[in-house]
Amino acid sequence: MPLHFRLWELMKKTNYLQCDETTLPVVRNDKHKTVKGYIWLVRDPMSGRQYFYWDKGSRSGEVVLKLFCGYQGALQTDGYEPYELLDGKKGVILLSCWAHARRKFSDAIKNDKERAEKALEQIQLLYEVERQIKDQALSFEDTAKLRTRLAYPILVRFEKWLVAEHAKVIKGSPIEKAIMYTYKRFNKLSRYHLDGAYNIDNNGIENAVRPVAVGRKNYLFCQNDDTAESTAIIYSFMGCCKAAGVDFRTWMIYFLDHVHDYDEDYTMDIADLLPDKLKMKGLL
Repeated sequence: MPLHFRLWELMKKTNYLQCDETTLPVVRNDKHKTVKGYIWLVRDPMSGRQYFYWDKGSRSGEVVLKLFCGYQGALQTDGYEPYELLDGKKGVILLSCWAHARRKFSDAIKNDKERAEKALEQIQLLYEVERQIKDQALSFEDTAKLRTRLAYPILVRFEKWLVAEHAKVIKGSPIEKAIMYTYKRFNKLSRYHLDGAYNIDNNGIENAVRPVAVGRKNYLFCQNDDTAESTAIIYSFMGCCKAAGVDFRTWMIYFLDHVHDYDEDYTMDIADLLPDKLKMKGLL
């Protein structure tokens, strides 16, 4: 779909994106059964625009390379291994998610309460800095300055603590896994403090992907890959409408009424039909 393609073109020109994947069951006629596929979501934290993508249900590194081919900017993810294929690519900065690291230590409390709670205390201090930023409604520039002054020393201490404690815990235990998960990604976890535009975590995109989970409970599965691809397109524009504060049905009616205006006039940009642009012009 041209508008869906154009949406992705515009999003790839931004310098900060978030990405996540979630399951979407689809029928495989050759197997005569429903199999678990994956639908990808990319979100622009600045505009709120969302792009859902389906590639035959694959969650492989090939999809990562295809999807972000040519992208230059920061990409924040949950630490899923295939994203590492982008590490070192010219112009790409990988960011990780502190909410995921926090979850690992929460899961380790039963195994090692003292160490897990110590780690959670340090992570909470980082979030306290974010609370100050939000309460003071700081600019990106001032956000970066405050993070450098308050969050950076916490990060330095926490990294040293991870190294020291890893030598004392049982290999393969939940607390060891939590420490290693965090330490392996520490550079990517720490980079958020360098730019006030970056988020400390990926929670915004995790909230955006929830409608897929709700959908799974209602329609159960997609009939085939074409249906799943159409589902990705619909989810993209539903997400864009929600981010723009536009009613999806109202936007869809306007879109269907005007999309053919762009069939022959190549001087017109079909991106003008995106929900946020229509709202900005007072057309929705």
